[in-house]
Amino acid sequence: MATPQSHFRFLAFSLSIIHISLFLSTTATQQPLLEEQDTPITHFQRYLRINTAHPTPDYTSAVSFLKAQAQSLGLKTQTLEFVQGKPVLLLTWPGSNPSLPSLLLNSHLDSVPAEPEKWLHNPFSAHRTASGAIFARGAQDDKCIAIQYLEAIRNLKSQSFTPHRTIHISLVPDEEIGGIDGAAKFVESEEFNGLNVGFALDEGQASPGDEFRVFYSDRVPWNVKIRAKGRPGHGSRMYDGSAVENLMESVEVVSRFRESQFDVVKAGKALNGEVVSVNPVYVKAGVVSEDGFAMNVQPSEAEAGFDLRLTPTTDPEEMRRRIAEEWAPAVRNMSYEIIEKGPLRDYMGRPLMTATDDSNPWWSVFKQAITSVGEKLSRPEILASTTDARYLRQKGIPVLGFSPMKNTPILLHDHNEHLKDTVFMKGIQVYESLISSLSTFTEASH
Repeated sequence: MATPQSHFRFLAFSLSIIHISLFLSTTATQQPLLEEQDTPITHFQRYLRINTAHPTPDYTSAVSFLKAQAQSLGLKTQTLEFVQGKPVLLLTWPGSNPSLPSLLLNSHLDSVPAEPEKWLHNPFSAHRTASGAIFARGAQDDKCIAIQYLEAIRNLKSQSFTPHRTIHISLVPDEEIGGIDGAAKFVESEEFNGLNVGFALDEGQASPGDEFRVFYSDRVPWNVKIRAKGRPGHGSRMYDGSAVENLMESVEVVSRFRESQFDVVKAGKALNGEVVSVNPVYVKAGVVSEDGFAMNVQPSEAEAGFDLRLTPTTDPEEMRRRIAEEWAPAVRNMSYEIIEKGPLRDYMGRPLMTATDDSNPWWSVFKQAITSVGEKLSRPEILASTTDARYLRQKGIPVLGFSPMKNTPILLHDHNEHLKDTVFMKGIQVYESLISSLSTFTEASH
């Protein structure tokens, strides 16, 4: 039988359990509540948590989130859809002199896939470590700049700043798969022509050093497929002209060209983006058997694929000649296919490059804006990869690729992509300077 004392002890114990449970419950919910406060960092995290990775990017949620952020700033919003399910979000801050050519800030909505099991933290959790590193797919490429654009505008508006030029932010789909249904269609539209863009900024890359990197051009990708045919036969026979032998000879020729270009970079005579690169990405051959491949059969066909990147000054006809005569000569039963992934020249037939000297007044303003916040630029570069900036440059619009990340490892498309919170916040300050300087500069016009 229970005594009064035992009832009392049981009641006290129960109250203690309830108190502990309430404490743990409150503690467990405090972190998410703190994380959901409206700060530039939490805005960045919320955007990162929207999974816009291919092959099924959630563009709807991304556009909805960014549109809400823009409306909270009083920006005009317009959603364009040139291909169903692939929206372009256009945000506008009208200038006091709309007759001046406008300033365009571009960023892409999509990101490449991630392999969660190979990450320290879930790639769509936007986990922030104690040291301030924010882990997420798209942290560097390039969701950071979209939020930095908006937060810089938020700060400028709080200072009652009014731009002379109209400022547009374009948030486009499909950059990571070529931009054909995104930026490429956007720049050819009537809506784009009506923007009267005079100068644009697009994404760049992180800098492991102390200086920001800036890019005046992109290399242009060609996908090259080389196919070989040859006499099939028993795996024990040795004769000239088998398919795999022909393909291997071509691979050796391509490798020697690659080494000649890479030697220039390793010797310090050029940056990576200033030479033509070529890398093998797949090889396909063999006769399939139940346990893999038939080891006693020489196949009649073989194929290899290469990622070829041309500099803006590369002669495309000379490269086609090299592929046809040296890499895949018909006399060795070789054939090839070239898939060009974007323009090489602008509408005037000029290489797709933005001047980074006194001939380009925008360049001087850009440099001064960086200097005014105590930062430095490294030597302007050609971006080794490719961005949507090429479609803008094709229209004759000067574009600089720039992402304000210094003392930061280059992690785009890598496992454990992340960005330090302090680097992200510094970028907002840099864009404040750039937006205010470029939008009040009135000497340049078409």
